[in-house]
Amino acid sequence: MGYDRTAQLSHHLEDLLDGFRTTGEVPSTTIDYLLDGIDLLEGLLDDLQDDQPEREIDVFMRAPGKEPPPAIVILEDSPEEPLISVNVEDPSEEVTTVAESDVYQVLVDLAEDTPAAAARGILILRALEKSGELISSKPDMDALRDGAPCQQVQAWLRTSLAKGHIEEALLQISGVVKVRFIDNRRKEESRGRDEGARTIRVRTDLLDQFVNLTGELITNRYMLNTATSGRNWEDLTRSLNQTSRLIDDLHHYVLQARLMPMENITGRLPRIIRDLSRKTGKKVTLKLTGADVGIDRAILEELTDPLVHLVRNAVDHGIEQEGTVTVSARRERALVLVEVADDGKGMSPDLLRRKAVDSGLMTPLQAANLSDRDALMLVCQPGFSTAEEVTETSGRGVGMDVVKAAVSNLGGTLEIISAPNEGTCFQMRLPLSVAIIKILLVSCSGHPMAIPLTRVQSTLDLATTEIKGSGQKQMFHLDEEVVNLYSLPEALGLQQATAGETTWVVLTEVQGRRVGLQVDHFLGHREAFVKSLGFPLNLLTGLSGATIEGDGQVVFIVDPESLFENHQLFASD
Repeated sequence: MGYDRTAQLSHHLEDLLDGFRTTGEVPSTTIDYLLDGIDLLEGLLDDLQDDQPEREIDVFMRAPGKEPPPAIVILEDSPEEPLISVNVEDPSEEVTTVAESDVYQVLVDLAEDTPAAAARGILILRALEKSGELISSKPDMDALRDGAPCQQVQAWLRTSLAKGHIEEALLQISGVVKVRFIDNRRKEESRGRDEGARTIRVRTDLLDQFVNLTGELITNRYMLNTATSGRNWEDLTRSLNQTSRLIDDLHHYVLQARLMPMENITGRLPRIIRDLSRKTGKKVTLKLTGADVGIDRAILEELTDPLVHLVRNAVDHGIEQEGTVTVSARRERALVLVEVADDGKGMSPDLLRRKAVDSGLMTPLQAANLSDRDALMLVCQPGFSTAEEVTETSGRGVGMDVVKAAVSNLGGTLEIISAPNEGTCFQMRLPLSVAIIKILLVSCSGHPMAIPLTRVQSTLDLATTEIKGSGQKQMFHLDEEVVNLYSLPEALGLQQATAGETTWVVLTEVQGRRVGLQVDHFLGHREAFVKSLGFPLNLLTGLSGATIEGDGQVVFIVDPESLFENHQLFASD
């Protein structure tokens, strides 16, 4: 079958674990070794799936652990709140193991006429060892020392360095003509997502409910046919009500079938925290709650990267030398609330205002007028960073804007709660489903438009006298706050309706600020099945999808966040 090395490595790891079965204590260096073994095992499985020869494992089998032993504290956990704490005894010592996704297969090609190719191969392996942790290679160092032919070196490397830096060092070796990197972990995750898109586990009791509901709908169809042919309006009304109930039940169970537990993405966090702790020299406790909370599969898949980024930020920016990172999830009516919190130094709104002015993001007057809540949201501006220095983990001013955009694309909102010396909490409120949502129907210049109810804070009918300013600069007072007012028809490029005595306003949030969207009038709210927009409609800014009314009319769904993100009217405020 050709699975010899895969079997050998699996048995080796199994024997290693079996040796600690009686004591129940595993040295930290052994944990590191086991994790590297898992990475190598994933690579071997990749080789088999891609019909490639199995990579070498001799280097790994002979070198069980290179790093200095960090102190590991495994806290007794409860089913609701699993904990793991990691600390590095001597942070001054160099640690080459890094966070997830920094594991590569490196392919280095030598020219055909390269003299002393084996010697060049040794130089390549030594250069890779200086770049990180060389887990395995083909050919390995011993084979090259014996003069094995070498046209290409395949290496399994764990590193924190940029690929360009490693490539530059390798190309300086005489005879090297090409260097390629394959991010095997990301490839595995991508394959997993593709397979997940094709299959999903469904509980048998849900399948039974689908069968029962289908049978009731078939029966109800005949009842409708009978009532229609006999023009019995009472029976027709009764059948329609029954159909509506069955559709509601079907909707509920379909959503249940699509739900996946939060632990599908939080399960990787202990490994990430462990690696980050070793890199930064901090003792970090990870606390997980709500791992059994169900989230729509499509949302869960897109939530992975934002969640990991927030956790990395919490360790790098929030925690100082010792602290706790808490990741929690819970249901809030029709939403799921996911929080990433730390008990670190927190953020100062005043400091953020000064940084915004120093970076030219806004004027001193604009910064002074920002509320503390709006000042905290400045970290989501592209290029804005609170880090005093750039690290491998963060500080480059990229990331939080991507997190906010990802949450917005899912139809959710991001909020930041923080104060100096009181920690920081990032709250992501997400819809239960991206396919069937509740919408508010409004009229814009005679055209029906829809706004997701998750985006609507409230609806207002204001007297014209309550609106201050004129033209494009309008505002009104609400709860002792000045709220800017914008015309939704104008933002969509439609003609503004003639103003009457009453102005209909949808209160929403854009870039962390409460704003009012002026519409012609309200048409009501309902559930809607959302279809994504194809080309070229998907190029239109501010539209997230479309639904169809009962009369067949297409209604576009507006995303206020993306509509006003780069809008000239909003940017000028």
